[in-house]
Amino acid sequence: MRSHSAFVVMAAALLGAVSAGAADDTQAVLERFLVQEQAAPVRDTPLWRKPRKVLLLDYGLHRNGEDRLRAVLGDAELVVVHDTRSAIPAAADVDVIIGANPEICDARIIESARNLRWLASLSAGVDECMDLPEATRARFMMTNMRGIDSPIVAEHAIALMLALAHGLDRFAVDNSQGRWSMGRRVPVLFLEGKTVLVSGLGAIGTEIAKRAHGLGMKVVATRVGGTGKPDFVEYVGQPEELLKLARTADVVISAVPLTAETTDLYNAEFFAVLKPTAFFINIARGGSVDTDALVAALNAGKLGGAGLDVTDPEPLPAGHPLWKAPRVLITPHIAGRSDFPDDARWVIATENLRRYVAGGKMLNRVDLQRGF
Repeated sequence: MRSHSAFVVMAAALLGAVSAGAADDTQAVLERFLVQEQAAPVRDTPLWRKPRKVLLLDYGLHRNGEDRLRAVLGDAELVVVHDTRSAIPAAADVDVIIGANPEICDARIIESARNLRWLASLSAGVDECMDLPEATRARFMMTNMRGIDSPIVAEHAIALMLALAHGLDRFAVDNSQGRWSMGRRVPVLFLEGKTVLVSGLGAIGTEIAKRAHGLGMKVVATRVGGTGKPDFVEYVGQPEELLKLARTADVVISAVPLTAETTDLYNAEFFAVLKPTAFFINIARGGSVDTDALVAALNAGKLGGAGLDVTDPEPLPAGHPLWKAPRVLITPHIAGRSDFPDDARWVIATENLRRYVAGGKMLNRVDLQRGF
């Protein structure tokens, strides 16, 4: 496996137009971010036809995307809009819509796109699209950017874990008050040899597990289906084994998508089985946590602490009890933000469009029934 710095150099080198000589770079991106390829070509499905019109929702967040997409469109027309008001009428006769969440899942745009065959998200999460009626979702296929933000989100999860383990949450309060608190007794959790449970061993979960293993931790995980496991994970169980594995964990890190099955997954029963010294980290979706149960566990001293990049509700309103619960670190859903070059996102978007035009095997297709 190449080093992180090597991939930064690789990604930075990719900045610029996609050319015929970029096949090796594209393959490197697909391998680095564990991008999944469909087994069957899209041309073999009833949802495919050679596209005639593609809509790009560019709301000011993208760089160099338009030129890249045009390079692989063939005879199809590319229409670029910069706000929802323009997107609704423009979507009326498009085959493909490309854009980031939440705008790509706007029901007004989707309902206008009566000929839509493919919804290509430039984001990993597709929660908003799950709110669309089932009959609407059945009209098109969807792909996402699963895996692209995994390395930086994994680093954020590890940062929250380390901060809690070394009491930095408490010292940060002292620091803000100009207080030298050398005499403060803060229990420090020595992480080497401790057990971390990664709940949801997908792309992000795998990156978390790799880093936790590098710290000398014992890594166990849960995952929906699948066989085999990475060498750096000691055991992979099914979701039904969550409570059993949680009982012996010193840290639990949630990396599960938000689905009907994972909503309120971490409830009073879950927090009751944890060690009172355990840390709970959530960098996935706030809706997977019963917030009242989390607050109760923290206030009762039945949980060592919580590191949260996501909450429910979100944004967390002023005065919410979670703000004042002990041993809580909250960041405002920013785990995916970094200086890591964003070019890999456009490499995959362009490659997927090239494949769709040719009727090839699509990348990162979303199961619209399961929600990820």
